[in-house]
Amino acid sequence: MAISPLPGKRGTKSRRVRLEDIAKTVGVSLSTVSRALSGEKGVRADIRERILEAARTANYVVPTPIAGKKVILAASSAAMIDYVRNQFTLYVLEGLRDRAQALGLEIVTRSVAGHAEEKTMLDEAGADPDVLGLLFLTVDDEAMLAATRAFAKPVVMINGDDPLMRLSSVTPCNRSAARLAAEHLIGLGHERILFLMRPGRHTIERRREGWRDAFLHRNLACPDDLVVLVDDWLPNLAAQAITARIRENGLDFSAILAAGDSLAVGAMTGLQEQGYLVPADVSVMGIDDLPQAAFAHPPLTTMHIPMRELGSVALDLLRDSITGSPMPARRIELACHLVERASVSRFLSR
Repeated sequence: MAISPLPGKRGTKSRRVRLEDIAKTVGVSLSTVSRALSGEKGVRADIRERILEAARTANYVVPTPIAGKKVILAASSAAMIDYVRNQFTLYVLEGLRDRAQALGLEIVTRSVAGHAEEKTMLDEAGADPDVLGLLFLTVDDEAMLAATRAFAKPVVMINGDDPLMRLSSVTPCNRSAARLAAEHLIGLGHERILFLMRPGRHTIERRREGWRDAFLHRNLACPDDLVVLVDDWLPNLAAQAITARIRENGLDFSAILAAGDSLAVGAMTGLQEQGYLVPADVSVMGIDDLPQAAFAHPPLTTMHIPMRELGSVALDLLRDSITGSPMPARRIELACHLVERASVSRFLSR
């Protein structure tokens, strides 16, 4: 079958050529064109060649083939600890590996616990022609980010962001997720809502900001003493923090929003150990929607974080940086949604 020219002349770059034009010319679906041009599996060799020829004839910028290449996933200590304790990192990796399989890419996971390990990894990745780029998972260390910004190959951060916007990143929309959670509680009549968190990470600070946004939006007071800090994401530390809070101030709140499900589960334990019922006496919400949230007692109301999608979208963003036209660094935030279970109820004045 002869390939008819598409709008645009050879030697000139046409901005009008779209994937739909190539699909129509070759007589295949849009998804087939997309898969063929991106080097994904599942397209017959003869059809792929016809699509590529049509793209070349139209002067369409054909993406660089990536199938069979490698992407290094550099996981921080925080990511590795979470992998052992919870399933957030696990689901991010599942989404990443499923997308890599579709693209024909190999994911090589490396643990990066310090600057020496990072330098070694960067040197090896830079020298290996089969390594297309890097994904950094749950990294906040500014010194590590500074070293990575000078790396010659594309870098995308997952579940973290670069404050200077020199590196692209994919995160949940942590601020809006926390705001939606707090507004859900406020809508049920709660005005004294503790925010339980472990400080330190940029992403978790965004969640505290979202909690505060909800109060400001409703013109409600948001005193600093409503923030309860813990040293780690362990449920027993959350239980201890809530117990200490009640012993010192009494039950001066009607709801708790925890920055993570593990802390929310611990908060419920602390309340129950003090003789309070959830949600009859205190409503409790989390953020993450980890699988264990559905099996808490009572089942935990929480904000669903699209964990698998974080991995897949980050890999697509890295691929675009490799195969597309040069673009500034981008920060992509994925929307989150409320999952209502049994740990939250309407506030009844005491």
